[in-house]
Amino acid sequence: MEILRSLTPQQKLAQIFKLNERTLNLMKIGLRRRFPNLDEAALHQVYLQMRARCHNRNY
Repeated sequence: MEILRSLTPQQKLAQIFKLNERTLNLMKIGLRRRFPNLDEAALHQVYLQMRARCHNRNY
């Protein structure tokens, strides 16, 4: 926690973007394992649907 407190707001935001990118990559890997028979286009559609369900609609 001390490390996070010592970061500047810009550094914190950069860390958030990195974590978000890693999370999305892990989701893609998980979808590929879950649906091994889908082609790339179909897999991308599933990915977009999953992202839409996860989106915060309060904004």
